[in-house]
Amino acid sequence: MPEGDTLFRTAATMQRWLARREVTAAATRVPGLTASRMVGRCIESVESWGKHLLIRFDSGQTLHTHLRMSGSWHVYRTGEAWQRPERQARLVLTCGDRVAVCYNAPVVELLAPRAEEVHPSLSRLGPDILEDPVDFEEVRRRAAALPPDLALGELLLNQTVVAGIGNIWRCESMFLESRNPWTTRSGVSAGELDKLMTTASRLMRASADPKSPARPAPRWVYRRAGRPCRRCGTKIESRPQGEQARTAYWCPTCQPIATSP
Repeated sequence: MPEGDTLFRTAATMQRWLARREVTAAATRVPGLTASRMVGRCIESVESWGKHLLIRFDSGQTLHTHLRMSGSWHVYRTGEAWQRPERQARLVLTCGDRVAVCYNAPVVELLAPRAEEVHPSLSRLGPDILEDPVDFEEVRRRAAALPPDLALGELLLNQTVVAGIGNIWRCESMFLESRNPWTTRSGVSAGELDKLMTTASRLMRASADPKSPARPAPRWVYRRAGRPCRRCGTKIESRPQGEQARTAYWCPTCQPIATSP
């Protein structure tokens, strides 16, 4: 599933090429979605919120997509060859000399004005980890409402607490802050949670920055199970965690389980 930094870059690209442009044509394979309702509308902005992408129109409507594991957005020049088969396109928006294609996204919906406030997913999202600044007070408030024995690794993936962190950056940020994925929520103080969120935000901002080097920095623990820790040499461990069974990676020496502060 694309993480918040990927969605941020996608939104920035689409904002560059589509914002303040009129939709001149639209086509869709999404049942129940009337593409013609977007034709003639001007795109005011393209934004990311965690792992969600929002295209806002001058009508007050919002096109909401969630890419999950399979989806992506591409922007092409009109007439340019697409990088994927046309049959994978769930929605195509043409804005003059640019064409935006949404491939394989499981969630594609056009929301009425103010519908985000009651949307079953969007209305529950926590602060975006890429906000400047991150609303740490709200993150702490939402985290405090969860069970005290909830594992920290699960908390970081909970999009109702903070939006945008995925498996890569929860593992990397917990390593850098010496936090074990199985430490309970009650095992970290408010200040320690703030530091963890700050590190996650810093890492993801660097990844989202289009001026960053194309080659990503070496990972500390993510997908390095059985290999030596880059810091201490201990073998990296891994194990599925939580209801979604996302694989957590950690160094048992550098990331000991903390007790209640």
